[in-house]
Amino acid sequence: MTTSKQSSLGRREFLGALGAGAALGAALTQADEARAQEKSLPPLKIIDFHNHYVGPSFALTTMNNTPPALRENQARIEARLASPAALMDSLEEAGIAARVINTPTAFLQDADGEAPKDTIPRINDHIATLVSKNPGKLFGLATVDVFSGEDGARELTRAVRELGLRGVFIESAKKDLLPNAPQARPTLAAAAALGVPVFVHPVTDPAMHKRFGQTGRQGVRLARATINSLALMALLEGGVFDDLPKLRVVVTTLAIGGVMLAGGFGDGQRIRRDAPELTRRHVYIDTMGLHPALVGSVVELLGADHVLAGTDWPIVVEKDVPARLQKALTIAGLNAEQQQMVAGGNTLKLLGLA
Repeated sequence: MTTSKQSSLGRREFLGALGAGAALGAALTQADEARAQEKSLPPLKIIDFHNHYVGPSFALTTMNNTPPALRENQARIEARLASPAALMDSLEEAGIAARVINTPTAFLQDADGEAPKDTIPRINDHIATLVSKNPGKLFGLATVDVFSGEDGARELTRAVRELGLRGVFIESAKKDLLPNAPQARPTLAAAAALGVPVFVHPVTDPAMHKRFGQTGRQGVRLARATINSLALMALLEGGVFDDLPKLRVVVTTLAIGGVMLAGGFGDGQRIRRDAPELTRRHVYIDTMGLHPALVGSVVELLGADHVLAGTDWPIVVEKDVPARLQKALTIAGLNAEQQQMVAGGNTLKLLGLA
């Protein structure tokens, strides 16, 4: 190698190292600034939108399909699901102010995917009673079979008007049906008319579970993420928001792929934060995982006013939620007012309490 070539290579290596050092310095400065900003912000008051509770009056069936290696962990989850004391104790353990609770029928279904006939009204009565005993600390969502036509709409109306529940929990799919099916329209129309949010939750799809489950727990999680994303796509592509422009839909962070796909192309399905208010599709997402990259992405796409604190308790038991969420929101560039919107303000507004 000639001296001139060696000199040229040396300069390139020096400039490359210099550039890398500058980038690292900038990153460290940004991190230091974020930490300083966190310290100057008021603590967040968290109202966790994504929580499950069954109570002691119902027989859980989730253990039936749990692999032997996971049964010990599943037993811990079931103990929390059945315990009002564990639910209330979890507020202090997580450092949060309140939880919005729901009861998935998937936790109670038989081998054919059906829950006993009188289960849903009993669930809603039970949730309403527990919430009434813990005002300001618990808020309840009604459980309905969204694919049951007018029966679902009637039960939702009863749960909201007579029991005081604040929204509705539905599964993403049932057999071959998705939320854009005609059978689901009465319940969705009732939710829009009542002004309550619809929490569209992942469900285990047998066909996808069998295929995706070959790759282990992450594969199972991906299958549930896919069905949650598909449910959102069905609502957006199936004309549901055209017919029900006042509909408010919440999905989990597992559906982030569907949210990004829907919002990132073309007109963004009018779910993006820059959509005109009169034509905006009101899609919300929670903060499962509390990871800055995930939280920052959905805030940028949907807007701080369409992101809700949510952790998936007790499937996931998170600690130090206020500090971790504040860190993620600070990195995402949100100011104190926007951070409190995500922490609890958006949920209170959705529930008709603010």
